[in-house]
Amino acid sequence: MASAGRLRVAVIGAGAAGLCAARHLLARADTFAPPAVFELTERVGGTWVYEDRVGSYDDGRPVLGSMYRDLRTNLPKEVMMFPDFPFDPELPSFLPHEEVLSYLERYCINYCINPHIRFRTQVVEVKPIASDTEGWGGVIWELTSCDAERGRHTETFDSVFVCNGHYSEPFIPPVPGLENFKGTVLHSHSYRSPEPYTGQSVVILGAGASGVDIAMELSTVNAQVTLSHGQTPLCCPLPAGVSQVPPVERVLEDGALQFQGGEQVRPEVFMLCTGYRFTFPFLGEPELGLRVQDHLISPLYKYLLPPAFPSLFFIGMCRVICPFPHFHCQVQFALAVLEGTVTLLSRAQMEEEVAQERDGQLAAGVAERHLFRLSSAQWDYARELAQKGGFPALPPVTQSLYEEVGQQRRQDPRRYRERQYRLVSDTQWELVE
Repeated sequence: MASAGRLRVAVIGAGAAGLCAARHLLARADTFAPPAVFELTERVGGTWVYEDRVGSYDDGRPVLGSMYRDLRTNLPKEVMMFPDFPFDPELPSFLPHEEVLSYLERYCINYCINPHIRFRTQVVEVKPIASDTEGWGGVIWELTSCDAERGRHTETFDSVFVCNGHYSEPFIPPVPGLENFKGTVLHSHSYRSPEPYTGQSVVILGAGASGVDIAMELSTVNAQVTLSHGQTPLCCPLPAGVSQVPPVERVLEDGALQFQGGEQVRPEVFMLCTGYRFTFPFLGEPELGLRVQDHLISPLYKYLLPPAFPSLFFIGMCRVICPFPHFHCQVQFALAVLEGTVTLLSRAQMEEEVAQERDGQLAAGVAERHLFRLSSAQWDYARELAQKGGFPALPPVTQSLYEEVGQQRRQDPRRYRERQYRLVSDTQWELVE
């Protein structure tokens, strides 16, 4: 159980969110025992580890990585960084994925996280056990893991941080007749590079960050790309060979794609850039009072914890955010809960607050699948966590530069990454010639 009165915490996943949790747990040695970090693969980095292979490994395990070969960040390093650990200032603002992975590896070394990571270890089950004498808030967590050395092994913890990410389980939308398509159907999860699609006709469903990015990549190999989506049409100049149409409505019996409005095409490739779904195979959802849907976990108080079990934390489940600073705030708020700095409402009050927020968003026209999309609301959320958790708020320059880059990306998705930025102070950034 807890070591010398210190709380024992399990962290599931050694991607950016899990490493952030481990770093802050290690910094609070008076309250917390060193964490146990469980990582399914053999290295840190999570979604930032590039894997050339798609599908599954020779042993049948699925390839979890969704990184494509030439990806560069769509946020500058000046915004992306953990606030207490800057990137190398010599690097350009927009980085290839290899540099982000290198950054996370240096973060591990700097904060001595590696000795606490159990690589090649699968978390099989996490379940709460009521206890009058042990655990935080009268609950201890039984965590069963499995590795080659020890086989199945069960331990107990005071708290569990779920940091397994949400970019590994593709969301396949219910496109009527999809089985009729005669060409290649794939999800962006299995896209690695543009060369295999040279000169081909490709319909991309979805115009989020990956959809637009992959369309730009495919245009460099003379693919004829049709970007099919239901958002406001992109008003920026698109490369030759890239056009926009309404969403795909169905696949007809002869294999043609039919768009809303009736237009039909017969491309060689149909690529689904439709995002990812939440999956927590190690959690008994009904037992926790949780409902996990493709794009929603409910109820989660402050997007973080189930009111019935407030020592279980989900880090980084929100979408359309500035990820590393977001993790930084969520982790510190969660630790403030465990330390007692934050006094939570009762379970009923937390559930009521979550329900009121959800109903308000739905009444305002937000689709249920978008309830975890924070976008501009992320900044008030981060300030609230900092204020209640008693830690420094994000510097205002983070929001300011994030919004500037978003505007540049909408105006010119092909060339916005050519710009270089520099932070002047906590409130000011400048463009570097």
